Amino acid sequence: MKLLVTGIAGFIGSHLAERLLARGDTVVGLDSFDPFYPRAAKEKNLEGIRAHESARVIEGDILDEALVDEIFREGGFDAVVHLAGLAGVRPSLGAPARYQRVNVEGTTRLAEAALAHGVRRFVFASSSSVYGASARAPFAESERADEPLSPYAASKRSAELVLRSLVHVRGLGVTVLRYFTVYGPRQRPEMAIHAFCRAIDQSRPIPIHGSGSASRDYTYVGDAVSGTVSAIDRIDEGFRIYNLGGGSQPTTLFQLVTHLSRALGKPARIEHRPEVVGDVQHTVADISAAREALGYAPEVDIREGIARFVAWYREHGAAGE
Repeated sequence: MKLLVTGIAGFIGSHLAERLLARGDTVVGLDSFDPFYPRAAKEKNLEGIRAHESARVIEGDILDEALVDEIFREGGFDAVVHLAGLAGVRPSLGAPARYQRVNVEGTTRLAEAALAHGVRRFVFASSSSVYGASARAPFAESERADEPLSPYAASKRSAELVLRSLVHVRGLGVTVLRYFTVYGPRQRPEMAIHAFCRAIDQSRPIPIHGSGSASRDYTYVGDAVSGTVSAIDRIDEGFRIYNLGGGSQPTTLFQLVTHLSRALGKPARIEHRPEVVGDVQHTVADISAAREALGYAPEVDIREGIARFVAWYREHGAAGE
């Protein structure tokens, strides 16, 4: 297959591209290298990809209509995997308009370009945050998801709805993947596991917002990539949504800190702070639909995943701070 992967320099995007290239696919990647975190980290993510004969990395913005049209005109793609976008609940609180423009308008332009050039297979990276305050645990894809708690969540849900409309009126085949707190080697530096690991390693206090009882369904990046590859291979006509979660019990913040402390062999100091508006207190995925349709079967539990992350951090992450 020949695939366009947006956000290829990012955490999930670089892992996905490596998996696709390893199985013999051709990958064209588009990334704007947004300064949300250091470019050097993204360039490091791309080292193996840039060296591969079946890969091409293009620097550019999904909002650049002329560039996107040129990429599709030259591409001959079998499918689009759209991972690019502005990430993060807390940063979105201060820039709601920008999140809507990039995550909703950018997704719409990309989907329009795909349709204009005859590409009818589209995989979209969404988020567990879309479930907001309305969902009942475990979160199932059938939930209404109409009470987002942050502009980020609203932008992802809005993009889902735009894609759903294009399925009905233009015949685009869309698979939406709602990722649940993906972690592992190369995780973005501001995300909890990476930030907490760095704080423990440097003997700094860990800021815990709220009581520490908030929990997440953590998903190891290798498992998330496996689910994504299965979605790429299966996508057909119509609109599908699948949760990609960890497949086990959610982990509280306190439990997460304990796992990191043990893996690092260093004590953790906790600094309590007020809860943050926009944060969902608990997430847990119902993965039965992905299990049945995609053969999705997460293999890495939180303890093993944390051990792998810490091993990567010791070799690469700490030196890059």
